Amino acid sequence: MSGAGALTASLARLDREGFAAFVMRMRAVGISDRTLISAIEATPRRAFVDPQYHNAVWSSRTIPIDCGEVIEGLDLQATIIHALKIGDGHRVLEIGTGSGYTASVMGRLAKRVITIERFRRLQESAAAVLRETSLGNVITSRADGAEGSDDGPFDRIVAWAAFDAIPRAFVDQLVSGGIIVCAIGEPEQPQVLVRLAKVGSRFEREDLGLVRFQPVARGLPLTL
Repeated sequence: MSGAGALTASLARLDREGFAAFVMRMRAVGISDRTLISAIEATPRRAFVDPQYHNAVWSSRTIPIDCGEVIEGLDLQATIIHALKIGDGHRVLEIGTGSGYTASVMGRLAKRVITIERFRRLQESAAAVLRETSLGNVITSRADGAEGSDDGPFDRIVAWAAFDAIPRAFVDQLVSGGIIVCAIGEPEQPQVLVRLAKVGSRFEREDLGLVRFQPVARGLPLTL
């Protein structure tokens, strides 16, 4: 076997082993959704991170990306997507594209995903990878996302950032029965990850655990 062939075989083995370990961790916390697990298996996670972090793609650790940002570990990403309960007819809004990985996974579950990113470099690189994965139902946009999007209404909203309080601005952007998953709490402190289900003009709240996200930012960076 050639050197390139041996490397490909080695990476394939590592992916199989890493994915199997991930599935076992998910089962241990009660997540065994086959549709979600299949979407994660079908999404080439290595394509969304720098090669120096390929050994961590199936782990629960955060991974650095461009612009001084990080993407959450796979376990937390899967837990949040699972909490959204995305159906194949749903329109999803994602605030914080990052690498584009979670938009790609959700694109395999939903009818349409609109994903918003503040940083131009991240938005452009994510869009390029998403084009390569042939997911025509994922649309990237550059904006701060603090007030959501004018392209609603949406069935699901997910924010990879923390709000000081329940984001009331999102009520009108969700359909009846719609769900938002986001973090709520003070900057530089552990926040509560919450699942908010829209009932009329209010939210029913379910706390999912503690996380540490960056606070939602307003405005666009001038240089990145």
